Amino acid sequence: MANLQTFFIGLKLRNPLIAASSGLTNSIEDIVEFDKYGVGAIVLKSLFEEEIRIEMEKDLAKMNKESFIYPETMDFYDGYDEVDDLLSSYLKLIADAKKSVSVPIIASINCVTAEKWPYYASNLQDAGADALELNIFSLPSDFSHTPEKDEKLYFDIVEAIMKQVNIPVVLKISYYSSNLASLVYRLSKTGISGMTLFNRFYSPDIDIHSFEVQPSYVYSSPKDLPISLRWIALMAGRVECDLAASTGVHDGEAFIKQILAGADAVQVASAFYKYGKEHALKMLTDLEAYMDEHNFKTISDFKAKMSYARADNPAAFERAQFMKHFAGK
Repeated sequence: MANLQTFFIGLKLRNPLIAASSGLTNSIEDIVEFDKYGVGAIVLKSLFEEEIRIEMEKDLAKMNKESFIYPETMDFYDGYDEVDDLLSSYLKLIADAKKSVSVPIIASINCVTAEKWPYYASNLQDAGADALELNIFSLPSDFSHTPEKDEKLYFDIVEAIMKQVNIPVVLKISYYSSNLASLVYRLSKTGISGMTLFNRFYSPDIDIHSFEVQPSYVYSSPKDLPISLRWIALMAGRVECDLAASTGVHDGEAFIKQILAGADAVQVASAFYKYGKEHALKMLTDLEAYMDEHNFKTISDFKAKMSYARADNPAAFERAQFMKHFAGK
C-alpha cells in the first residue's frame, strides 16, 4: 500500500496536499473539515499588512495622506474600527486550530513592504503557528522602478521577518520578474524554508455601463496549470529550499503532475470552492491509486522524476516542444 507521508519545510505531512490560504481556511469549523478530509497541512486565510499596520495607529483620525497606510486602501478601512478584534481573533484561530487538529497550521500574511509591521510575525509564532507564509503581492507596474528595486522588496521582507521568528518561513511569489530563475534561486539562499509558485493576483475587469473596475477570474482554472508546472520542473533540485506548487491544480492528475515535476507539496484552493472540501479525498485517492499502479511505495519514489534536473530531455520544458508544435516537426 502506498505511503503518502512526506516532508515539507521541515514539517512531517501525512501527504503533500495543502489547503491553500482562502476564505475556506478562516474558521475552526472549516479547518476541522479539511482535517477530516485528509489534507496534509492548512494555510490560514491571510492577514493583510495594512490590517497589522492599522493596529499600530490607534487613533484612526490621524490617518491622512502622510500616513504609512497606502492611500488606495483607505476607502476600504474608513471607519473600520474592528482591526484589533480581527488580529486577536487570528491569534485565537491559530491557538484553537492547534488544539483541534493534528496537521500543521501555517499562518499567512499578504504583504507589500517590509516597513513597521514585521514585528507582528512573532505573535503568530507565539500563538502556535507551525510556519509562516508570506504572500508578497507586488505588481511591477511602476515605471520609475528598476528590476533591481522591485526584486529588493522580497529580500527586505525576508530579512525583516527572519529577525522576528524561528519557525519555517515560506515565500509565495508571482511569476512577474525580469529574471525569474535567478530571483527564485537567490531567494532560496536567504534562509527561507520554502517557496510557493505562484500566487494569484487580483484580476481586474471593467463594467462598460457603470464605468467601474471590478474583480474578474477570482478562481484559477485548469488552464493555469502549465505556468507553475513549468517553473516547478525548472527549479526543482536546483534551489536551496523546498517548493510548493499552486494555481491550476483542480484534480488528482494535476496533483500528480506537480509532484512529478518536483513539488514537495501542492496547494489547492479554487478546486475546493468548486467541488467542496471533500474533493481532497478524491485527489488523495487518485494519488494513491497512481502510486499503486506504478509500484511507487513512497512519494520520494517519483517526486521530481520529470523535473528539468532529472529529465532525459530538459529542453522539453523550454524550446523543444514549442518548435515541435509550431514548426510541424
